Amino acid sequence: MCRTTLLVATRQDPVVSLTDMTEEKGRPTIAVLGAGKIGEALLSGLLHGGRQADELLFTERYPERSAQLTSAYGIRATDVPTAAKTADVLVVAVKPQDIEPLLDELAPVVDAETLVVSLCAGLPTSLFERRLPAGVPVVRAMPNTPMLVGEAMSAISPGTHAEAEHLAVVEEMLSTVGKVVRVPEAQQDAVTALSGSGPAYFFFLVEAMIDAGILLGLPRAVAEALIIQSAVGAATMLAQTGEHPVILREAVTSPAGTTISAIRELEKHGVRAALIAAIEAARDRSRELGAAHEPG
Repeated sequence: MCRTTLLVATRQDPVVSLTDMTEEKGRPTIAVLGAGKIGEALLSGLLHGGRQADELLFTERYPERSAQLTSAYGIRATDVPTAAKTADVLVVAVKPQDIEPLLDELAPVVDAETLVVSLCAGLPTSLFERRLPAGVPVVRAMPNTPMLVGEAMSAISPGTHAEAEHLAVVEEMLSTVGKVVRVPEAQQDAVTALSGSGPAYFFFLVEAMIDAGILLGLPRAVAEALIIQSAVGAATMLAQTGEHPVILREAVTSPAGTTISAIRELEKHGVRAALIAAIEAARDRSRELGAAHEPG
């Protein structure tokens, strides 16, 4: 039976450094292939984590976007073949539908000395191993958008050729923008559904609660301030107390009070069941994205 490895790396955790991994090759470089929001957030996090701009590269299809990122961060834009020949770590951050042409570019120039890290939702390590030269180590990672504020939750899984040192490198890299957990790759579609898409569920609920505040007569700015700080406080309580969410909810739920009346309505309208069904649907879509690239 697969067991989740509960090793969570934070920005303070001691792990194998990129310098250690590539000591024989000189100063390590990381190339982010596809500098959208997630790619940019990773580059920013690496800089804030102590990496130098000349240790980083990125590729981007739009020249205006490339110029903007270079101006903002001092990081050089390049093309995919050059990035593959130059970098020790290639972070693939393109949309799943764009992966095939990218792999076509990578296959002739990447080798087994290069670590490939996929941030692509739904795409298994076997796809990369099938399309790239034999022996290339691949690590599959699923971060989420709080990477933009240094509070991502990322899950990583090794491919066939990825060793412990490769996982440590990815942990170090992603720990600059949040926390990291190791899981078997078989659990990655569930991770994608739960934490990869998870921030959207919270945003959806916060949006609905703000609308409820407006309906009850509060100004929008007041409703937003009340709900956003309540969300921050509730998340902090969960993180810091270690209490089960049921215990924390019950502490707010007085007999015959306002909260239990609200909980009864949520249960009556099937909110719990709807959330579970929604997360299952996201898991299924992640599986579909991977299946679309299976051979034959």
